[in-house]
Amino acid sequence: MNTSNIKNLETELRNPHTQTIDSMNTLDILTAINKEDMTVPAAIQKCLPLLAEMVNEICSRLEDGGRLYYVGAGTSGRLGVLDASECPPTYGVSPLLVQGIIAGGDSALRVSSEGTEDNPQQGRSDLIKAGITKKDAVIGLAASGRTPYVIGALDYANSIGAYTGAVSCVSGAQISGHARIAAEAVTGPEVITGSTRMKAGTAQKMILNMISTSVMIKLGKVYENLMVDVQPSNKKLLLRAASIVRECAGCGEEEALELLAASGNHVKYAVFMGITGCKAEEAETYLKQAKGHLRLALDIYKEHF
Repeated sequence: MNTSNIKNLETELRNPHTQTIDSMNTLDILTAINKEDMTVPAAIQKCLPLLAEMVNEICSRLEDGGRLYYVGAGTSGRLGVLDASECPPTYGVSPLLVQGIIAGGDSALRVSSEGTEDNPQQGRSDLIKAGITKKDAVIGLAASGRTPYVIGALDYANSIGAYTGAVSCVSGAQISGHARIAAEAVTGPEVITGSTRMKAGTAQKMILNMISTSVMIKLGKVYENLMVDVQPSNKKLLLRAASIVRECAGCGEEEALELLAASGNHVKYAVFMGITGCKAEEAETYLKQAKGHLRLALDIYKEHF
């Protein structure tokens, strides 16, 4: 292994602002960490045009029946699994639509499996096992930008015609050359040298939030800034759903709950019904015509009257 290449990565450099952190008091330690964290959004801001391209292509794939896969190892892999697992309860999508694949499998979410990340063939095999097709999108995640497992997955995805993107936290990342589009959020030296679960991890978490949220907005899962496809599967979520209906339809809580019941607990239908006075069947028809976009469905409805 060529360690000189590793030492030149921005994520592996020593941070001059924290070289005495071991002698600081608790408040100063926290202040130093917080100050470094404040630099992360600026690093991400430089990537926004690239991320916009990535989101648009992902949306195109998903609208055509494809899926989104995040692939990573260690912290990057865990963050990918986290973001994917949050999509079904938040936006009512199938767990298969956005999937996180981590080197070492699900057990690596709790127990590190560093050896697996050095195996590019395993990255390929895990994508094959997941059933990836040319309709899908694969986003490779690696703070250092050089994880062989991720490179193997990206190479296979490219070979079958799937869309590929890469997210890293160093300049000139190796994985960038294995993806159609690459976002490099250069977060610089970590507070603790090489601890990429810190600033680099924060950057990746923020970017994944941005990608999945933007994708879901563009897929019609959001009306105004409300989660109109949330699944009211427990008491808390039922109250949230009722609150969304109240906000959108301008009605009281009792009416909101009645609308939800009449819609079969389908928030989007209930909102449409509350605004237009239509029945659930009519709401379903308009929303199908609008491909699930509530604002467009309401516009279509208004054109008829």
